[in-house]
Amino acid sequence: MRTVRRLPVRTLVLQTGTGLVGGLALLTVLATTVGLGAAGWAIGVAYLLALAATLTRAVGRSGRTRLGPADAVTLTRAVLVGGLTALVADSFAEPAAAPVPVMVALASMALALDAVDGKVARRTGTVTDVGARFDMEVDAFLVLVLALYDVRLLGTWVLLIGLARYLLVAAGWVRPWLTGPTPPRFWAKVVAAIQGIVLTVAMADLLPRPVAAALALVALAMLAESFGRQVWWLYRNARPAAAPRERSRPRRVLAAVTTVLAVAFVWFALLGPGDAAGLGPTDFLRIPLEALVVLGLVLLLPPRWARPVALVVGGVLGMLTVIRLLDLGFRATLGRPFNPVADWAYTASFIELLGGSLGRVAATAVGIVLAMAIVGLLIALPLAVRRLTRLAGRDRMVTYRFVGAFAAIWLVAATTDLQVAPGTSLAAADAADLAYREVGTFRANLADRAEFQSELAAPVPVANTGRTPLAGLAGKDVLIVFVESYGRVAVEDPQIAPGVTEVLDDGSARLAAAGFTARSAFLTSPTFGGISWLAHSTLESGLWVDSQQRYDQLTNTGRPTLVSMFGAAGWRTVLDVPANRHDWPEATTFYRADQVYDSRNVGYAGPGFGFATIPDQYTLGFIQRAELAPANRPPVFAEIDLQTSHTPWVPLPSMVDWSAVGDGTVFAGQPEQAPAVDDVWADPSSVRVAYGKTIEYSLSALISFMLTYGGDNLVLVALGDHQPASIVSGDGAGHDVPVTIVSRDPAVAAATAGWAWQSGLRPSPEAPVWRMDAFHHRFLDAFAG
Repeated sequence: MRTVRRLPVRTLVLQTGTGLVGGLALLTVLATTVGLGAAGWAIGVAYLLALAATLTRAVGRSGRTRLGPADAVTLTRAVLVGGLTALVADSFAEPAAAPVPVMVALASMALALDAVDGKVARRTGTVTDVGARFDMEVDAFLVLVLALYDVRLLGTWVLLIGLARYLLVAAGWVRPWLTGPTPPRFWAKVVAAIQGIVLTVAMADLLPRPVAAALALVALAMLAESFGRQVWWLYRNARPAAAPRERSRPRRVLAAVTTVLAVAFVWFALLGPGDAAGLGPTDFLRIPLEALVVLGLVLLLPPRWARPVALVVGGVLGMLTVIRLLDLGFRATLGRPFNPVADWAYTASFIELLGGSLGRVAATAVGIVLAMAIVGLLIALPLAVRRLTRLAGRDRMVTYRFVGAFAAIWLVAATTDLQVAPGTSLAAADAADLAYREVGTFRANLADRAEFQSELAAPVPVANTGRTPLAGLAGKDVLIVFVESYGRVAVEDPQIAPGVTEVLDDGSARLAAAGFTARSAFLTSPTFGGISWLAHSTLESGLWVDSQQRYDQLTNTGRPTLVSMFGAAGWRTVLDVPANRHDWPEATTFYRADQVYDSRNVGYAGPGFGFATIPDQYTLGFIQRAELAPANRPPVFAEIDLQTSHTPWVPLPSMVDWSAVGDGTVFAGQPEQAPAVDDVWADPSSVRVAYGKTIEYSLSALISFMLTYGGDNLVLVALGDHQPASIVSGDGAGHDVPVTIVSRDPAVAAATAGWAWQSGLRPSPEAPVWRMDAFHHRFLDAFAG
């Protein structure tokens, strides 16, 4: 005999229909206030119809004839989510017009009501499985919508937060045991709430995006831990329960190994150095104060608080460990520690650098591995701390004695400066020191943002008011040429300098014989080892731009630059960045160049060489053909990057006759026997040799260009952007880079005579040293008419 399912009665249909009408009313209000396009209407209406149909069917199949009070609250939340969904859908059509405040308000109200429906259900005695499922699905869809919007702010990876619930459902189709019920967990509710809150904060775009990305990454790690615990519970309970029995020997061994790994993870997190020079066994023989404090909290707090405290402490340790490891990499390359506020912005540049050195596929693989390692640390350390605190809580008397004994030892060691090795104190508080430093860094970034904002708001200094800007260069082509990684080490290091100085001294003699005057000095760059755009913007703007935060602030203003000033004075302005493989919005929105060249539009058809792929000789030859050679043209101001000397410094092209450069195919087959990148980088000495050779090549190309094409109307300013990485420059190297101005016109030499720069292309150790932003002002002052 067939069972006839009860159909939902009129009351239920009326209630869900009221929700549908309310949703349509909300869409109408949004359309008349902030605007709603076709995409928003289509997605919004489709969502509301699906909501009404699904809810009516689910409640009806459960045998109920109406929605409960809690269901009505959840339905209100679902309607708010529908309005948010419509606005997010619309934002993909017109991102700039997205009504972010309204979207944040809708998301916030939906999140706030999430704390209401459960309480209403419990107080009214109307808790049902359908209501719980309805609540969960609305939560999951809200997080998905928020993640979809935040992709443009944080990156595609944030979709993992929004898709987590649906990936688990999809996995249940393959493994049905994943769809089983699980006991309620308060921590799971906390984690779910955190996802929505973090994604809403990111949507508001009130925090610096690196900070928002870090918060989202922590939220993702918490979500992975929560889902992992749920899956593990389902796996362990998928089979019928068996009588309890003593754990087998393999399981006891596995438990012991897990405990040892937990100790190792936590010990490294507490004592691991932030400098590769500090990696030694004695660093791990110290007593970390933080471990004693956490164990003390486990003893003092009620047992129900032990787990949340352990997870929070583990999360903080995870973030600090990631920062420690990033400190290692930043000190090795950029000569400074990682800045957790500003330096996340360099992730894309890091992947691009790897792509230029290792290839796109390998770079993507490395990026994925690093991202997985970071997420793994953020998951593993909370679990490790939780395991150790749980073990400590089993025998509280032993833990009391342990903490008391080691706390006394720590106090004595700290008071007497007892050391386990010279310079290594037995009493340690490294993690606390690092946390304090990072808090200070965050505060310093906020203060620096305000300070730099005041500098941007100040009037642009105009030297010698009443004089005509750039009149002293009227009719002349002016080239500012940055030689990648051309630092002071290139002209002073005993291993590198001989070959470089030979090129410079020979070039000085040849240029002098051809009638050119060259004067040289040093500029102090705002960056070291990389991030060259900070140096470029400093020279161009006359402001000290030593962080990505300052760069972002600067490029969002209309501050005059050398490019824009030359353009306003009648020059054709050009930017040439041969390593760029994608659009560079600042080139036109901030620098305001007339023409931008990169790897895609210079017509290079030759082989690739290192990161930039395009040889410096081709870059200079292209500028000559495209910009300097045509007749009846305005004077040209060009900023050019010579990037053959960009890391990894191999393989290296050879000079050819300028008339044979053509489309670059002449470089095919060079060099005949190129050393592999891995072989060069296996030995610091070979890296330094490779670096020196690339600088020699870049300078040779520049000197040869001036001798071949330079005339009375060409002025060259050649300089480095920053010192090379620490593997070449060494520890403690400064930020100075050589700078040279070359011209055949005596008027140019006379205008710069007051600078007291040294004759020739090679500055000696006694040459003047200016800050790079100061050069901007003195250059404009020297050539004002």
